[in-house]
This record gives sequence, structure tokens and C-alpha cells, in this order.
Amino acid sequence: MAVTIEELYRNYGILADAKPEDLSQHKYAYQVILDGVKGGPKEKRLAAQFIPKFFSSFPELADAAINAQLDLCEDEDVSIRRQAIKELPRFAAGENIVRVADILTQLLQTDDSAEFSQVNTALVSIFKMDAKATLRGLFSQILQGEDIVRERAIKFLSIKLKTLPEDTMTKEVEDYVFTETKKVLEDVTGEEFVLLMRILMALKGLQTVNGRQQLVELVVEQAFLEQALNPADPDTVDRLLQCTRQALPLFSKNVHSSRFVTYFCDHVLPNLSTLTSPVAELDIQQEVLKLLAEMSPFCGDMEKVEANLIMLFEKLLEFMPLPPEAEGENGENTMSDEPKLQFSYVECLLFSFHQLGKKLPDFLIDKINAERLKDFKIRLQYFARGLQVYIRQLRVALQGKTGDALKTDENKIKVVALKITNNINVLIKDLFHNPPSYKSTVTLSWRPVQKAEAVAQKRPSGEEMGTGSTMKKQLSPPLPRRNARQIYNPPSGKYSATIGNFTNELRGGFRGGRGRGFGGRSRGRIY
Repeated sequence: MAVTIEELYRNYGILADAKPEDLSQHKYAYQVILDGVKGGPKEKRLAAQFIPKFFSSFPELADAAINAQLDLCEDEDVSIRRQAIKELPRFAAGENIVRVADILTQLLQTDDSAEFSQVNTALVSIFKMDAKATLRGLFSQILQGEDIVRERAIKFLSIKLKTLPEDTMTKEVEDYVFTETKKVLEDVTGEEFVLLMRILMALKGLQTVNGRQQLVELVVEQAFLEQALNPADPDTVDRLLQCTRQALPLFSKNVHSSRFVTYFCDHVLPNLSTLTSPVAELDIQQEVLKLLAEMSPFCGDMEKVEANLIMLFEKLLEFMPLPPEAEGENGENTMSDEPKLQFSYVECLLFSFHQLGKKLPDFLIDKINAERLKDFKIRLQYFARGLQVYIRQLRVALQGKTGDALKTDENKIKVVALKITNNINVLIKDLFHNPPSYKSTVTLSWRPVQKAEAVAQKRPSGEEMGTGSTMKKQLSPPLPRRNARQIYNPPSGKYSATIGNFTNELRGGFRGGRGRGFGGRSRGRIY
């Protein structure tokens, strides 16, 4: 016979009126309350409140009490589930914390938003009781639970850990997070990898140089830098892109990017034209060149600096054409003869070459024969001529425009194009010095110019207008956006018709999720 509302209240009164030292004598009354979970909706709601209130007084019934509450957490009535979940932290004492954390982690799979919020609140509350025990429950499900539970538990940690106070996130707790996260990283999807790295980057103990170096080592393991790149496999290419993106904010003058830069020069640049993009809309060549450019200032000492410079030099020659031999009337090139100048690619390659060139400043003089150097300078000169024409056209197009007028898609593209062309112009001027110079500094066109840098810059002159100083390090560089922009048609005339190929640098990034990912897990790859 089911327990009634009256019986629940009567037995609750017995327990409530008993002295604390006498409570254990009323085991039968507590058992009646436990049986309330077999009643109707009203009895269940009362049981959800009464069971945790006297839980600690009946250790011999602890398992039965937790199981009864868990039954209520899985009830068909959402209001009963919410009430039961709200009370779950009251069971979190001693050895029960791990079990309660495990249960709450499994409950993250709910699709009810209010219930999901309740689970999050309950998890945070037991974190403050015993963070390490709570993490044991969470990581147990991340390593062994269902896919949906694993996914939401990782997202929970990526959002909530950084909000916990320092007295909760002690060194011991952070060490435990690091150890368990390394286990999870043995088999992850691309999206999971990004979230797990976000968790680790937020740990206070890993903000030191040594800590960042440890994180870089983790990324290196994921990137498989000891293996040759298969350019035809989009998953392999995606893995490299993901890992490089995660490593980028960790690099500094003390934490070097040498292994990544060398890998790009050894395996990526030689296969640049055959790389298979993991996303149809992504210009994969530009994407990897941008990553290489952003890493290049943090190379440190490199064993293969000469070999890397040779590869960059060869790749630059591919994108810096010789001037056409035949010219039409008035010195105008015909449209079919005029080479296509890839400004966005050249900016990345020149910047990378310029950065590595600082480590071997005599490279162009000692390592490149006179004939090839002459050929290179002819290409630079031709490219520079196109730059001057186009920079003038862009300045005329943007002249007098301020505020909202500069925020239209077309003008945004023109502003970026001016940054690109100015950057290339500054770098080419350095290389035309005799001997070549590597002293100029520019801010890559897609990177924000820091306010402090803008104030500190000297007044720009002539063709230098639009360049910035060396970029400052940011902890989390923003991912490029993938949304396509309106394509800007450059003004007509010599050079112009074919040198406006700069719209794709406004694309990129990895968002969404589908297909296969890292390791052997069949969950979504993040784009």
C-alpha cells in the first residue's frame, strides 16, 4: 500500500520532534519517508524535501536514501525532478560527494533548460564543498560516460572552473585537473580539444613560462609533428590547424614556436597547393600562411633556420611574378598578360621571411646566388609598382570617409586592403636595402592595432601610412570569422584589375561541428 501525504507528515513530525541523539531510534519513520518515492506526485515532492533533511542521521540507510532521491531525479514529472535535483547537494558529504557529482554529471544530459540550470547550480555548490571530489565524479563521466554526458561535462568545466574562487581552486585541485585532462586528451574530437585547452589555459598554475611550455608540449603531442603531413586528408589538415591555433596564444619570447614553424616549412609549404580544406568555404592556403606568419616572431633559436628561409624564399617566388614582357599601347599591359598578384599570400610569406631573416641577416647575400637574387629583386620591384598604384587608388576611395561610412562591407574590405598593401610595401623596402634590412615592424593586417601602440607611433609618412608597430601578445587571439563578405571590385587600370584578390583574408576560423574528429571518437569536428 502506497504511503499517503498524512503518513509522510506524521513521520516527518516524529523525526523533527526527536532529539538529535535519539533520531537513530526512529529508523522506521525515515523508511516511511523513503517509501514516499513510490507514491503520487504530491507524495514524491514531499519525499524529495524530507529525505535529504534527515539523511545524515541514518548512515545505514544512506544507499537507500540516495537511490530514492535518484529515482525522483529521473521522474517523468519535471517539477519533481527539479525539486529532487535542487536537494541533491545535501547528500554531498564525505565519500558521498563523488557519487553525487557523478549523478549530477549524468543529469547534465537533460533537454529542459530550467532543469539543466538547476544541475549546474547544484554542481557548483558541491564544488565549494570539495572541489577535488567533485572533479572525480565529473572526470569519471568524461572518461567513461555517454557522448552527450561527456560533451556537456567538458563544456561545464570550460565555463565554470574559471569562475571558482582561489580558495576552491587550490594548487592540489589544479594539479588534479591537469592530470585528468591529459588522460582525456588521449582520445578527443577537435571541439573537445579546444574546450580542454581552454580549461588548462585558465589554470593559474599554468600561467607561468614553465606552465605555458607544458601546454605547448601537450599541443605538440596532439599535432603529431613527428609524422609527415598527408595533405589529401582533411582530418589531418584540420588537426594541424586546430593544434596550431591552440598553441598560438602560448608562444612568447620565452616559449618558442620553432617546432611548429619548422614543421610548416618542411611539410606544409611544399604541399600548399594540394592541401585539402576541412571546410569548403575556407581558403586553406591563406589560412596556413596566416598561422605561419603569426608564429614566426616567436621562433627562438632554430637548427634549420637556413632551410626554412630557403623554403619561404622559394614559395615567395611562386607568388611574386616577373613583369610581363609584352606591353600594349601607352605602356599598358593587356588584361590577359597581366599577372595575378596575391597580396594576402605575399603579406604572410614576406612577414614570415622577414622574421626568420633577422636570425640570418646575410641569407640573401651569402646563400642566394647573384642571378637568383637579381631575379628576386625584379619580382619585388614589379610587385612594388603594383602596390604604389593600388595604395593611391585605395586612399582616394577612402579619403574623407569616417565613422559609419567606414563600416560598410565594401569600405571595410578597402581598409584591410590598404593595411595589406602598406605592410608589403614596408617589408619590400627593407629587402631593397643593401645589405637587406630586417628592422621595420608591421602589424599583420588581420591583427588589431593596440591603442598604446597607436599612440606611441611616429606620425606616418608617405607610403608608410596604415602600418603599425610589432603586435603585442594576447592571451586568446580571436578566431577569424567565416562569414563571407561582399567582394570588392578594384578600380580599373594597370595592375588594378588583377591585384584586388584580398577578400578571403576576411574569412577563416572553425565553427559548428560535424564529421569525424581527433583520435578515434566519432563526435563532431569543430570548424
